[in-house]
Amino acid sequence: MSTTATQENLQTASAAYAASFTQGHLALPPAKQYLVLTCMDARIDPARAFGIDLGDAHVIRNAGASAVDGLRSVVISQQLLGTKEVILVKHTGCGMLTFTNEVAYGLVEERLGPAAVEELKEKNLDFLTFPELEAAVVKDVEFLKASKVVPDSVTISGWVYEVETGRTRRVV
Repeated sequence: MSTTATQENLQTASAAYAASFTQGHLALPPAKQYLVLTCMDARIDPARAFGIDLGDAHVIRNAGASAVDGLRSVVISQQLLGTKEVILVKHTGCGMLTFTNEVAYGLVEERLGPAAVEELKEKNLDFLTFPELEAAVVKDVEFLKASKVVPDSVTISGWVYEVETGRTRRVV
């Protein structure tokens, strides 16, 4: 089995981390009973940017910080592991602002062929893009608040992280 440079880096970093790791005692449920739903963008370091220590919170990441895509994880976090607050954080310069479903389907067909795009159609895959950042934050917060699987007692807020400055500002 061959090993890539990325895999070698993971092994080296993991060994160094494990050599001084002392927090294996942390409980499974997040200590501060909240979750952060944010984008998978590599320019966001949720722990540092949002002040999350190991064991404090769940961090759910997906393309565009989509509440629709993250709902399964939100339910698990709340119902099985006791979180009581959702912090939704989208960000400036998000790739989800730069294309539409039609463009994504076209790229898949062009690069992977008709069978791949047919699979997307069979699964009715929505890439959950959005044309306006703040409106998307509001829409996702409203989606969570309206969901019957998210209790009314859960506090939900929506934010925008600015990749240019490192600042986070509340939208809703």
